[in-house]
Parts: sequence; C-alpha cells; structure tokens
Amino acid sequence: MVVIGDVVTDILTVHEGPLAIGSDTIAEVRIGGGGSAANTAAWLAAAGCPVVFAGVAGDDGPGDARVAEMRAAGVTTSVRRVAGAATGTVVVLTSDAERTMFTDRGANRLLDRSDVERALGLPGVRHLHLSAYVLFDADCAPAGRYALAEARRRGLTTSLDAASAAPLERIGASAFLASVPRPGMLFANLDEARVMAGPGGGADTATLARALLAHADAVVVKSGPGGATWAAPGEVVHAPAVAVAGVVDPTGAGDAFAAGFLAAWLGGAGPEAALDRGNELGARAVSRLGGRP
Repeated sequence: MVVIGDVVTDILTVHEGPLAIGSDTIAEVRIGGGGSAANTAAWLAAAGCPVVFAGVAGDDGPGDARVAEMRAAGVTTSVRRVAGAATGTVVVLTSDAERTMFTDRGANRLLDRSDVERALGLPGVRHLHLSAYVLFDADCAPAGRYALAEARRRGLTTSLDAASAAPLERIGASAFLASVPRPGMLFANLDEARVMAGPGGGADTATLARALLAHADAVVVKSGPGGATWAAPGEVVHAPAVAVAGVVDPTGAGDAFAAGFLAAWLGGAGPEAALDRGNELGARAVSRLGGRP
C-alpha cells in the first residue's frame, strides 16, 4: 500500500506537571522522526504490511535522517528531495494525557501531482492511505484531493485520516468535506468526528460514525480508552480498548491505530478483528515515547 503525507522532525518535549508559562518547566526532550503519515507507514511496516511512503523533504541533514529512519524500519520511500527547502519540524509538548504541537510543515507544502503519480505508479499498489494534513494546506491540498480521486479511478481502495480537529474547525467542516473526494474508509478520533458531524451529529462513537457515512463508504471513530467503532451502511461494530498500565505519550496513537486496522483489514480480517488490531497498536503507541514503533 501507499501512504501519502508529511514527514517531519519531531522535537518531543515531555513535561512534568503543568507548563510554567514565562518560567521553567522540567522536561525530557528527544528528537526523532515524525509526521502522521510517516508514523503510519512505520507502524504498517512493523505490522508486517508492505508499505511505500510518499512525500517531500528538504535536501538537508534532517531529511537524510528521516528517510534513513523509514528505510531502516522497513518502509519503501518515494520521497522527493528539494534543494533550498527545509524538512518539516514539529515541536510536541506532551504529558501523559494530551499533546500540543507547534508545526512548521516546511517542504511538505511542496507535495504535488507528480509525487502522487510516482507513488501510484509503483507495482503492486492496491490501497492508498492519505493523511488530511495534506488537505489542510492550500499549497498541497490539490495534490491530496487528486490522490484520493485518482486512486479510486485506478481501482484502488482508499482511506483518509482526519488528522486534527483544530484545522478542521479553522477550515470549516462543511467546506472541508465538500472539497474532498469520497474515501473508502474515514478514520477520526472523537474530537475530529464531532467537528465533522456538526452539532447534531451525536456524542457517542456509534452515532457519530453513522452520521459520517454521508461522507465515506465506511467510518472508524476512535475514543481512546473508550475503544473504537466501525460503521458501514446497515452495520455498526464496537471494540473495547486494550488496557495499558499507564499512558506515557499519546503522540502517534491514532497513526498506530490506523496502521493496525489497515494491516488487518487488507489482510482479509473483518471489522471486529481489524478494530482489535488497531487498538492493540494504539495501546503500544501510548506506552512509549514518540510516534514510531
């Protein structure tokens, strides 16, 4: 399968207690690979699913490191390197409960149709997974929309990760959904689903998932410790979360979930088994620092 989206350098800052604005906060700082799509690709490879990551990085040291990390993780890379552009960077402030991100998308903004064509033209590709971060940026949104439409035209199955609630609110859910070609599968967490479904969309995962079927052939709504729900016309399946001893870092949990679900689903598993696999990888993700396996 092909995963299209961002690859970045994550500067992960795990702080103890609340932030002391205007002063010092004790924290552990780590630097490594990130980006929702790149994370998903790495988790897919860890799950034994052959995967290609397609994106854009700068022709710089961080870009070298990010591509090398993915290749070492078993991901085939189709990454265009751009001289004079900086590889994206995200500063992640995280605690055991939530994370806040400051994002410089850098070269990720330069994704275009040629990158999509190159990835979809690779032999053996039968599924496209797209991170909505591509669609939130006016510079590369046309490439993301083209990817979903062209993949379906070529007979591939498709999936879209809603990625983040705040950009969806900024763009406007109605405008966003109207502009995006219909995906075969839509992944959203509870906050993202509520934004897209609107005030009358409901509060629980099953109601939200059914409401979002207006915009996708099937929908998965994740609710962390509340488990996850899959919906298709006439059918709803819920799977409970996998218990964890303690949440270390929630960064990348949704990316890991999508990878687990897709690896099982594309391998022929039904929705319940795919949800269980997604929950298993999501639980692994929150039990460690960083967004990668």
